[in-house]
Amino acid sequence: MKLNHRLSLPVSLLTVSLLAGCASSAQPEYAPKELVDFDATVALDSAWSESVGNGLGRAHYPLAPIVANDRLFVAAEEGELEAFDAKTGDEVWQITLPAGITSALNADPSRLYVGTRDGKVSAIDQQDGSIEWSTRVSSEVLAAPQYNEELIVVQSVDGSVTALDRFTGEEQWVYSATIPALTLRGTGAPRVIQPVTFAGFANGKLVTLDNRSGQELWDLRVAVPSGRTEVDQLVDLDGQPVLTRDGRLYVTSYNGRLIALDARNGEPLWDKPSSSYLTPIVVGDYLFSIDNASHILAMDANTGNVLWKSEDLEGRWLTSPAFIDGKLVVGDYEGYVHLIDAQSGEMAGRYDVGGDGISITPLTEGKRIFVYTNDGELIALDLEAP
Repeated sequence: MKLNHRLSLPVSLLTVSLLAGCASSAQPEYAPKELVDFDATVALDSAWSESVGNGLGRAHYPLAPIVANDRLFVAAEEGELEAFDAKTGDEVWQITLPAGITSALNADPSRLYVGTRDGKVSAIDQQDGSIEWSTRVSSEVLAAPQYNEELIVVQSVDGSVTALDRFTGEEQWVYSATIPALTLRGTGAPRVIQPVTFAGFANGKLVTLDNRSGQELWDLRVAVPSGRTEVDQLVDLDGQPVLTRDGRLYVTSYNGRLIALDARNGEPLWDKPSSSYLTPIVVGDYLFSIDNASHILAMDANTGNVLWKSEDLEGRWLTSPAFIDGKLVVGDYEGYVHLIDAQSGEMAGRYDVGGDGISITPLTEGKRIFVYTNDGELIALDLEAP
């Protein structure tokens, strides 16, 4: 994979090669482990599948789908945007955005929000696919637009965070961060609540913004550049900050640390050395994170103590984790869906969806898993007894 100056490729390929212009013969930093047999405790069965355009395209745009109002909305890089009945897989509507789609999707109760290759953010009616408004922002948007009651907040690859009126698309404020010349491909989605936005940047800083004005309230250096090479000095915050109901904020960083904060003031609660560009998840008192070696860590969310660590899938370029019925769900570069027991870290199930691999985090809804492969296969899998 190449990294370049303000232009880069998907972080899922980081372990192959990191420097712009490097030789194609570069070896992975972590060689993918071979899969081994195990006694499955859960099975997956395909309920339905559909093809969606060319999927993520050659650039592997992070086109994560979204489930809302019993529909599954999914995009392809060339501009296709489709709505499916989440239960049956029947197509409800399809439109094509001529500029092509670059961002993950998000949805409020009535609209979809998506970024396009021409640097625009669009609001789309969920019922029929009609475009309600479209607004140009400072640069390409890869992360899913986020919202609160009044705003749509988008983070662009140039380090800008832009707030738009949720109902009209009119620009409300812009915050700009200084980012390094060399960054990972991708930006973390901001975490938006009613009063503030938490945004992480490629310079290793987490910033909290007042949603009334875009003014910075506090910031924290999560990761500090170190090492001899430009790659060693990458400190991107590409995972979305995770906020709990009791006001704890969890943030990952590349070549940095996993840190727990008091969201009110940025006061650190605990931190662990860890290099990750993926979004962790919190389930009860468990925090689950996947590092850049594809090691899976389960930690006590209150203390940071490691409860278990699995290296079974090392080097397999795992997605961020999802959760279903006591199991973690991850996809890998060969197109396997893995289920891991959340309490023990033991392998619980596996399913090969084929295709060109999986770099988009699986979606879970009830006992169903939705998987979107890099080449555009959309598969609904049901959790069953083995």
